[in-house]
Amino acid sequence: MAFYGKHTHTLDAKNRLFVPAKYRPELGETFYIVPRLDSHLAIYTQEKWDKLIEKLNSYPDAKVEGLRRFIFSNSIDVTFDSHGRIMLSAELVAYAHIKKGAIIAGMGDYAEIWAEEEWQDKIASVNLEDLRELYSEF
Repeated sequence: MAFYGKHTHTLDAKNRLFVPAKYRPELGETFYIVPRLDSHLAIYTQEKWDKLIEKLNSYPDAKVEGLRRFIFSNSIDVTFDSHGRIMLSAELVAYAHIKKGAIIAGMGDYAEIWAEEEWQDKIASVNLEDLRELYSEF
């Protein structure tokens, strides 16, 4: 299964976020919330997480030490509560600038979590001409 679609949800007072039902079987029992470098979060399955670790471990420590520190010290493993929600850490919520509204967007083999306002800015900045050219290659 691929993660696709865009879903708008609200972060509650306890930093819980509803995850779309269609994503849950693919995510499994435990999965990972990983900070990305442009102020949003990624949702990785166990398989995707293992591939990330393998890839980072294939580089010399001196080259990826800072990236490893950033990713691994800020990532969390999560499970669903009985209502299909996950709990985000206060640090990840602050990092992604999520105030209330959050967008969960499918990205093929993973999903992203964006603050609603930042998602709107990101989408508005897309150059459709560049995408048309790239899309024509597929």
